[in-house]
Amino acid sequence: MLPAGADSAVKRFLLCLAALFSILPLAAAGQNNSGNPSSNSATNSGVWSGTLVSSSCNADEAFNESSECTKDVPGAKLTLYDDTNRVMYGLEPQESVAAHLGDSVTVRGALDGDTIRVASIEPMSIGLAVGQKAPAFSARDQFGRVQTLDSLKGANGTVLLFFRSADW
Repeated sequence: MLPAGADSAVKRFLLCLAALFSILPLAAAGQNNSGNPSSNSATNSGVWSGTLVSSSCNADEAFNESSECTKDVPGAKLTLYDDTNRVMYGLEPQESVAAHLGDSVTVRGALDGDTIRVASIEPMSIGLAVGQKAPAFSARDQFGRVQTLDSLKGANGTVLLFFRSADW
C-alpha cells in the first residue's frame, strides 16, 4: 500500500520518465547533425532527420503540417524539413528521395551550403519498437530517490507511455 498522495506522485514520475524517453532519441539525432546550414563554403558529412516536403512550402507551413506541403507540385523539388531547428534542406539527387514525399526519414550525406548530397535515406525510427525491451536506466524521482526500470516494475510488468507534445 502506498502512502496518501504517492499514487499521484508515481503517475507524475512515470509521465516525466516517458517524456525523457521520448526526448532522448530526438536529442541524440540533433547531436548527430553535422555542419552549419548557413556555411556555404564547407562540405560536412552527417545525418539529418525530418519530413520530406515540397519546396513550394516554407518552414512555417511545414511546422504546422500543412497538407499543401505533401502535395506533388509541378516544378517543386523535395526538401527535408527538420522540425527540431525549423530548417529546410535541399536534397540532391532528387531521384533518391522522389518516392518519399511526406515521409519522416533519416538522411545520410554531405551538407553543401543548404543542400544535402544524399548518400542514403531510410525511414525514421524514434523510440522503441512495439514489444522491444526498454534499456536499463536510472533517474531521480520528485523526492530525490533513484528509480530504475527494475524498481518501477510491478507484479504485472511496467507500462511506459510515450507521447509527443503538440508544441515541440
